Amino acid sequence: MGKVILTGDRPTGRLHVGHYVGSLRRRVELQNSGDYDAVYIMIADAQALTDNADNPEKVRQNIVEVALDYLSAGLDPDKSTILIQSQIPELTELTFYYANLVTVSRLQRNPTVKSEIQMRGFETSIPVGFFTYPISQAADITAFRATTVPVGEDQEPMLEQCREIVHKFNTVYGETLTMPQILLPDNAACLRLPGTDGKAKMSKSLGNCIYLSDTPEEVRQKVMGMYTDPDHLRVSDPGKVEGNPVFTYLDAFCTDDMFAEYLPDYQNLDEMKAHYQRGGLGDVKVKKFLIKVMEETLAPIREKRHAWEKRIPDVYDILHDGSMRAEKVAASTLADVKASMRINYFDDQALIAEQIKKYGAR
Repeated sequence: MGKVILTGDRPTGRLHVGHYVGSLRRRVELQNSGDYDAVYIMIADAQALTDNADNPEKVRQNIVEVALDYLSAGLDPDKSTILIQSQIPELTELTFYYANLVTVSRLQRNPTVKSEIQMRGFETSIPVGFFTYPISQAADITAFRATTVPVGEDQEPMLEQCREIVHKFNTVYGETLTMPQILLPDNAACLRLPGTDGKAKMSKSLGNCIYLSDTPEEVRQKVMGMYTDPDHLRVSDPGKVEGNPVFTYLDAFCTDDMFAEYLPDYQNLDEMKAHYQRGGLGDVKVKKFLIKVMEETLAPIREKRHAWEKRIPDVYDILHDGSMRAEKVAASTLADVKASMRINYFDDQALIAEQIKKYGAR
């Protein structure tokens, strides 16, 4: 069995830098590493519809937005299969079969589901599709026989539930499904990039995102308005770097070479942090450096996006071709699942022969 990656995003809007450092940047590295036999990148529109059922046009329009972000960030359709979830009908059937292996109480205990329900204010009016999101995700992962799932820290409980489903299925029906492993970001700052307002999670609904497609002026405004240490009132005051989003972003994005290029006062980030902590370094100076760091990262992505925006028919061709290739793989997995569950009635010649022997003499 080869090494296979499956990962993706819900198309609820343009992708932001939290997506980039949490998973997208790593996907590009893994894609280019040559260590994997197949890489599947899913635009999970069916999952997006679980809490946007009354606004399908929003999901529809965001398909191309996410695809543009993927391509501009470096995902290569010659190396990765980029697909649209709803175009793979086998995923729905797999979800239905897996649902029989999971209890309601287990779904209720899933920390990610609990957090998302609370954030959206669903309380007792939880859409069933949204509630069963972990089961759907397990179908996505197993359909492509993924061995590796690179995601952010917040998705770890989802993968653990997928592993439980795989174990249960293989125990009940025999070894059929591939057991996936999670791959978290190797930079601690990338496990969960905070919002510009200091909130624990960067979220479109909270308006605290820096998008990959933001203009230089939009990036500048958002960085200059970022939350810092509220007790760092004067330049001379000692400041805290822990929990300070500006320094978290620098942890995630800057390199020593950037100091040589943009701020030779310091050799590295540790020196800057030490100066901030003892006092004498103002927030404005730190933010201006962060703006240059962010621009070095985002400028080439923005340039590629502008080029792809002029090739929209090609983008849709990439999505169509990727979805068709992916469906063939999912169909093969579904056939194995149905055979293991012994519901492949018309393909099981032994079953037919058995029935002929049983009733043929009458």
